[in-house]
Amino acid sequence: MFSILRKILIGKPLRSEQIHGEKFNVPFGLSILSSDAISSVAYASEEILWVLVPIIGLAAYNFMFYDALAIICLLLILVFSYRQTIHSYPGGGGAYIVAKDNLGVIPGLVAGASLSVDYILTVAVSISAGTAAITSAFPQLLNHRITIALFFLILLMVGNLRGVSESAKLFAFPPYLFIFAMLSLIIYGIYKVKFLGYVPSAPSNLPKQVSDITMFLFLRAFAAGCTALTGVEAVSNGIPSFKEPAAKNAIKVLILLATIIFVIFGGVSYLATLYHAVPSIDKTVVSEIAIQVFGNGLMFYVIQAATAIILILAANTAFSGLPMLLAVIAKDGYTPRQLRQRGQRLSFSNGIIFLTSAAAILIIIFRGETHYLLPLYAVGVFISFTLSQSGMVVKWYKHKQLDNKWLLKAGVNGFGAIITFITAIIIASTKFLSGAWIVLLLIPLLVFLMMKIKCHYQNVAKELKYGPDNVPDFVLSSHAVRHFIVLVESLNKAVIKSLDYAKCLSEDIVAFHVSTNQETTEKLKKKWEEYNIEIPLIIKESPYRELINPLLNYIESDEHASKRGDMITVVMPQFVVEKAWENALHNQTSMIIRANLLKHNVDGFANITVISVPYIIEETEKD
Repeated sequence: MFSILRKILIGKPLRSEQIHGEKFNVPFGLSILSSDAISSVAYASEEILWVLVPIIGLAAYNFMFYDALAIICLLLILVFSYRQTIHSYPGGGGAYIVAKDNLGVIPGLVAGASLSVDYILTVAVSISAGTAAITSAFPQLLNHRITIALFFLILLMVGNLRGVSESAKLFAFPPYLFIFAMLSLIIYGIYKVKFLGYVPSAPSNLPKQVSDITMFLFLRAFAAGCTALTGVEAVSNGIPSFKEPAAKNAIKVLILLATIIFVIFGGVSYLATLYHAVPSIDKTVVSEIAIQVFGNGLMFYVIQAATAIILILAANTAFSGLPMLLAVIAKDGYTPRQLRQRGQRLSFSNGIIFLTSAAAILIIIFRGETHYLLPLYAVGVFISFTLSQSGMVVKWYKHKQLDNKWLLKAGVNGFGAIITFITAIIIASTKFLSGAWIVLLLIPLLVFLMMKIKCHYQNVAKELKYGPDNVPDFVLSSHAVRHFIVLVESLNKAVIKSLDYAKCLSEDIVAFHVSTNQETTEKLKKKWEEYNIEIPLIIKESPYRELINPLLNYIESDEHASKRGDMITVVMPQFVVEKAWENALHNQTSMIIRANLLKHNVDGFANITVISVPYIIEETEKD
């Protein structure tokens, strides 16, 4: 029943070589990877007004526009800087790779942790904001906003588990609908006031001015509006998701994205000054402007629907970016290896499920209220901005002899690093008591956890390493029992011990390897020949990354010596760690294999016995 439901929701498995078809072109890349940044304009102007209106009243609209101009200038700086990053690091990974390569491991992990936190917040904030747009149009749904938000979260999870191409088809159109709707609102909203002579209605709930503008207040509003810039980094993180030439396509998307943000964010901010929209819990600023521009007619609901959809789909940027980022970090051994694995539809399904779970917790804790979530937002992304740009400065300096324009490039990235660092300080200080302290505490905790994971994997690799200079205490021996199959992923001490155990009981032994990665398989074959292991190595390709069926097909084929009714012993290497939590860092495939093989005894070809040969990993003191 579960497998049928999974096939209906997620789809049929894709072959490994079909990964080349799971890429974005420019239109799809713009809609999927840029939806977060595009959607941010729907609430960035509102967040500026939340800071200014209660203090300076009507004067907020003049200073709000200056804040918007400062944010647009910062956007241009980021675009120029990230354009150079994409050229230099076309393999993706964004701030994590740049900082790790040029500043060191710890800065790289800080960038990775910062982006991870920001991506999770992106999902929670975007879906909560989209839900707020729905409840603004239909206030009777206000008490059900958490349920609505969780529904959309699960919908996005299922869409992304279906794979890149499927999610692109499902989620590509709404961002363009939002762009069209917002351009219509901006153009007609300005035309209505400037050319038709419409006089916006005076806001009835506008607070009286209680103080004058101060630099601190202006900076607080600037920090609040910087949420408009979240999502810009997603393009550089997701370069491998683009069709070739990937880097050029990513740069095109980055430039188009900047243009759209410039027009829509600037336009909405200007409309807010014209129509004097006042932020409130019940209605968004965009909805207040739209009701005055279009009235309570069709276009008002089109604006609300487009805003709600794009805000919800903004989370799709994180669903594209975070799983890939975690996979890159997992490749270096700082996050669990399961995050590197692609699922049946070639998406990083474990990362998608992790992101969904974390965002659901935030939505429930903060009750789906965007205004409570936003103080946590943008801190992490500006930390990663700063580390990325600083790393690029170091890179240009290191390679200055190879590039006669290194000083100009370093200047661009250096200026970007200074501006984003100042912005990060402003955001952290102005939002600290409102919730930014949580993020500032969480980032070092995540870095510490990543370092612990890396230490564990290093210790495991050291204990499992097998070679001429590191020969284990056991040797291959021989006794007579029939039909032993030793499962082999790579050649290490645990595998040698398993072969040794099987050799003690039988001469009829084969080593069996399921090939899901050609590079890993070639390394295994080379080592097998290098160490002159006499036991035959059977290799079976698995284009759908399955482990059970290739083994069962081999047992039932004429290639294997067994016949119906024979007893076959499958030997699985399994290493034992000292600490319980460390088990979560390793693939628990042995349990799945055991359950499927034992089930095969009921209605299958042969009697199969499964034996696990333990190899104990002892914690050793690190330098």
